[in-house]
Amino acid sequence: MNATTATDAPALDREAMADRIDAVGRDRDKAAFVAVFDYYAPRVKAYLLRLGTDNGAAEELAQEVMISVWRKAHTYDRSQASVSTWIFRIARNRRIDAFRRTAKDDLDPHEPMLRPEAPPAPDDAAASTEREAAVRAAMKDLPEDQLTLLRLAFFDGLSHREIADKTGVPLGTVKSRLRLAFQKLRGKLDEDL
Repeated sequence: MNATTATDAPALDREAMADRIDAVGRDRDKAAFVAVFDYYAPRVKAYLLRLGTDNGAAEELAQEVMISVWRKAHTYDRSQASVSTWIFRIARNRRIDAFRRTAKDDLDPHEPMLRPEAPPAPDDAAASTEREAAVRAAMKDLPEDQLTLLRLAFFDGLSHREIADKTGVPLGTVKSRLRLAFQKLRGKLDEDL
């Protein structure tokens, strides 16, 4: 007796769907596409709704997904994925694309963060130049090992761990040398300014 069991039915359905997609891709078989469309379009829409897409957008995206299935059926490879995996991957990608299109905020040209910074006032520029000269002079008085670590931290933007890795100096030593360098700079700058 050649009766199919309940466990065989899903496998037969998967194979039948894969056959239909192959027919669409190979022969542009409209009847096969209608069967695929009738089965998957509502499921794709439900999937998009579960992901938080509103009803109208989910309907539109489901239509786009099914159009992609029609157009790309020839690229389907049953050895790579099941039909449902392939279709739902298309749906996920379409949703991401739609989100990216709508997520681009329109920039407000009057937004203060988008305006160029005003040039510094002359007295602020002079004070900044003086501070910079004082910091450079104070840095010249630092021991070379502290100066090297200070440059790596602030001019190269390295973290304490990256400095330790780059120089071979233990992490605790890096931290203590930087702390000493700051104390010396602070003391020197407090005297000068």
